[in-house]
Amino acid sequence: MRAQFLGAVVAAIAFGSPALADAPKPRDVIVHYADLAEVMYGSSAATAKDMQKAIEAFITTPSAETQAKARDAWKAARVFYQQTEAFRFGNKVVDQWEGNVNAWPLDEGLIDYVDKKSYGETSDENPLYTANVIASKTIRIGKKTIDVSKITPKLLHDLNSAGGVEANVGSGWHAIEFLLWGQNLHKATPSQGQRPYTDYDVKNCTGGNCERRAQYLKVATETLVADLDEITADWGAKGKARADLLKKKDKPALGVIFTGLGSLSYGELAGERMKLGLILHDTEEAHDCFSNNTHNAHYYDEVGIRDVYYGRFTKPDGSAVTGPSVADLVRAADPKIADEIDAKSDAALAALKKLKDTADSGEILYDQMLVEGNEKGAKLIQDSVDALVAQAHAIERGVSALKLQIKVEGSASLDDPKAVKKK
Repeated sequence: MRAQFLGAVVAAIAFGSPALADAPKPRDVIVHYADLAEVMYGSSAATAKDMQKAIEAFITTPSAETQAKARDAWKAARVFYQQTEAFRFGNKVVDQWEGNVNAWPLDEGLIDYVDKKSYGETSDENPLYTANVIASKTIRIGKKTIDVSKITPKLLHDLNSAGGVEANVGSGWHAIEFLLWGQNLHKATPSQGQRPYTDYDVKNCTGGNCERRAQYLKVATETLVADLDEITADWGAKGKARADLLKKKDKPALGVIFTGLGSLSYGELAGERMKLGLILHDTEEAHDCFSNNTHNAHYYDEVGIRDVYYGRFTKPDGSAVTGPSVADLVRAADPKIADEIDAKSDAALAALKKLKDTADSGEILYDQMLVEGNEKGAKLIQDSVDALVAQAHAIERGVSALKLQIKVEGSASLDDPKAVKKK
């Protein structure tokens, strides 16, 4: 679905024109973007380390209280990761790395036990559908028998897309989410995974393999923290992501920035993460499915789009980072287009805030919004999709004003909805 594009955007105003006389230098904007990436990924890593402490406390002393604190820490750390997603799609280093930390959806039966009545026992697409690494010493991938008796970061990374199946996910945010919440069968109140803390209590074990499950959760968390430290360093003074960006000339480098903004707004968030689930009326199409935290994930993706566009970010300690931005360049080139982007971005944030507030209040949880017949929930999602699409098109016009050329990722759910079929 992600192979389609909105199309190339070509413009007509050169950087040397008088209209840009008051703009910051493009190179300063590009350097600040790299600085912002380092700070934002660093903030994600820092809050993931706070989560790690809470998870270690839960593993050491399993209880309903320590489990709740670990879950809350996951949600808190998720806020800062989501804001970094606007660095995807344009930066190859980020895209090559991202699969280990945020791959979704995942077939949770690869990792642990599942409810076979709702989940099933086999899949024509995935031989590892119920491999259950936690309960196994070996698993078979194709013609190879793989030793999984020792859970290591390498093993978890190797499980990602094992056998060529993208839904095989062994590491990252969603593996940890599943281990903390368990499957979301969309029946309980509140609708989220109902994994008991005793799944980690070796003295009163439920679900079997409690010690092994704790080890998997521990290693998965350590692996995520290490991965986030890695990408933070990649944006540091000697990092490869920074080097790749800064070696580009100004226009291609600015194109990288806009590619990430447009692709996240259009194909990824509006399309793959929101409209697709609405078309299918499939509760499993919620991005943070196990925790039913999807409304926050979507909202903070939009916050991240605005962070990058406006060159600003609020760190976990409340301090602000600001600097020259692509918004400044667009405003200098064409104030009317800049006003349009501001208005469309504000509208997208407002639509997602309304969705978020509704879910946070408990009135309609995100998975319930996807259920066929829930007209109010569907409207909240559709309004957000429409606002995100409008934002993306406004960004395209900003690209035109700067005489750049980009390709924005599309989604069949937006570009060819009739082709979307439920698996």
